[in-house]
Parts: sequence; C-alpha cells; structure tokens
Amino acid sequence: MLIAQILEQKGPEVASLRPTHSVADAVALMADRRIGAVVIEDGDAIVGIFSERDLVKLLARDRHTALDSNLRKVMTAPVITCQAGDRIDQVIALMGNRHVRHMPVTDGKRMIGIVSIRDLVRARFAEKELENATLLDISRMHG
Repeated sequence: MLIAQILEQKGPEVASLRPTHSVADAVALMADRRIGAVVIEDGDAIVGIFSERDLVKLLARDRHTALDSNLRKVMTAPVITCQAGDRIDQVIALMGNRHVRHMPVTDGKRMIGIVSIRDLVRARFAEKELENATLLDISRMHG
C-alpha cells in the first residue's frame, strides 16, 4: 500500500502556520482541529513542524513565556518528508528511526498532505485484515 492511498481517504488538508506565528497560535490551531502537529511554511517551502512533543519540551524549559515564543525559534527543523509513491511500511520504518509521529507528504517541491503514525498503523492493520480474510476464504475453498 502506498502513501497516496492514505491521502485519497484522508484528503490533502494540512494545518500550517508561518514561522512568525506564536506558539499560542499553534496551540489554538492544534486544539481547534484536534491534531498533534502543525507544519510551518514560509511561502510554499516547508521550514519546520511544531508538534505536541515540541510544546512539552518548550514548557519544561520555559513555561512562563512559552506561549509567546515565535515558532521559528521552537519548531523542529529540518522536516523529514515522504512522497505519495512511498510504501507505507518504508515510511513507518523511517518515522520509527527518526522518532517522528507526523510527516508531510510532498510531490518533490510542494506539500500535498500529511500523514501521522496513526494513519499508517490503521492502514497497515486494514491491509492485514484483508490479507487474513482472503487467506481464510482460500483455505475454506480448498479445505
């Protein structure tokens, strides 16, 4: 299964902000959309990502002024991306190796979506369920 198939189900919408926005802006957007990360874009370029993990680290370091911080100073950069033609198992491995839970999807130049580890695990689980059902059907036909 390919990343493109997840994007077909999920859609291309990605929550993004500019690097000049504040952490408070990112937190409000994440809470409003019930998401775990916001992509930071400067024009069409992905320059960073701000996630729940970044927020926790920031609060531990500077809880009194954390919400006023500029995203440029606290975002994770550079951002690891994948492409629509990548296989889900490859992207899961990459996310695990790099310890990230959200990955923008690009067409090589511009962002066309985002996937989370939850999206990928759900897709793999559905894929395995289909494989198991198919094997059971084959076994019943030959049994």
